Amino acid sequence: MSRRRFVIVTGLSGAGKSVALNALEDAGFYCVDNLPAALLLEFAEFIDRVDLPHYRQVAVGVDARNPATDLSQFPQVLDALVEMEFDVELTYIEASDRTLINRFSETRRRHPLSSGEQPLGQAIAQERTVMATLSDRADLRVDTTHTHVHEFRALIAERVAQRTDDALSLQVCSFGYKSGVPADADFVFDLRCLPNPYWDPALRELTGRDQAIQDFLHREPAVNKMVDDIVEFLEKWIPAFESENRSYLTIAMGCTGGRHRSVFVAESIATHFKSDRRILLVHRDS
Repeated sequence: MSRRRFVIVTGLSGAGKSVALNALEDAGFYCVDNLPAALLLEFAEFIDRVDLPHYRQVAVGVDARNPATDLSQFPQVLDALVEMEFDVELTYIEASDRTLINRFSETRRRHPLSSGEQPLGQAIAQERTVMATLSDRADLRVDTTHTHVHEFRALIAERVAQRTDDALSLQVCSFGYKSGVPADADFVFDLRCLPNPYWDPALRELTGRDQAIQDFLHREPAVNKMVDDIVEFLEKWIPAFESENRSYLTIAMGCTGGRHRSVFVAESIATHFKSDRRILLVHRDS
């Protein structure tokens, strides 16, 4: 029988913790939000003691409303959980300061650390500091700055809810440097040295999923060599992450705008590995 799963969902206020928990609940997880961090071990011991099918998959939300002293001790709590008979994983959800400020302004919600003496921007900065101990221990980091809520729900369902025991969840994504490097990327490959279809007016409005762009890039020896080299690198090093029981790995392909070269190479890499691995392919900026 597979091990019971204990997923801890945490991160910055407004980044999407509640959305993630809702997605996990829809996938059959027993979810508890805002559980005091000091009670995590007691809750886990209760689950271990009753050993009911109801608790085969559990997700717990933890956030900055906990006392800072409790959050500072979180690494020790997490270590204790790992020693129990659970498949423990920590998902940390974040977003840019500007995105978080916009979300709080649009919803008119109050940030849990803001006050009359501390404006929203300072509250977000303080929260990043307070949550650093959790961020550092994350198995999966998800940046929702550029992610629509429906895309985010699908990502949680694909990468977290549907991940099988001891299986590495591999995400391949494309992005544009003009919009920033994905914060959750483990490996980043810069493709801006490759020939750019953007400079052909007939190809400018297309993306790397269009046949005309694919034909253009396939004709370029440098592009094919880049794809081959990336595949060779990943074939060598992905097993090393698996041997360390790594649960998640994100490979990011970047070009200037994130529409042509990065999309084409990400598609090529995903196609190569999908025959024997579960791949989540994301095109952030196209």
